[in-house]
Amino acid sequence: MDIEQFRDYCLAKKASSEYFPFGPETLVMRVGGKLFALTGLESGQFSVNLKCDPDKAVELREQYPEIQPGWHMNKKHWNTVDFEGSLDGRILRQLIDHSYDLVAKSLKKAEREALGL
Repeated sequence: MDIEQFRDYCLAKKASSEYFPFGPETLVMRVGGKLFALTGLESGQFSVNLKCDPDKAVELREQYPEIQPGWHMNKKHWNTVDFEGSLDGRILRQLIDHSYDLVAKSLKKAEREALGL
């Protein structure tokens, strides 16, 4: 999955949007105003920070060398995923979905209803 495929996949999710709160070099994907993925556009390697259930995060890090504790994030809840490694697109999409779902579920009920989630 390249950066454009990643962007398109994230933006296809209900109530998702992109923004650049840290400047033009950092793409942030959000749902209902809350971050679910971010990536640096100027780094040499395409990696993405994704939210993750803490127990699942540990399991994934043990299973896949491409998944590391979140860089510059709360390492309990975030993973940095190497999108240029050997992980196939199916796994990458599952990781994005998991992050999106965690964040969407954390929104207040009224926010979820307003967004149609």
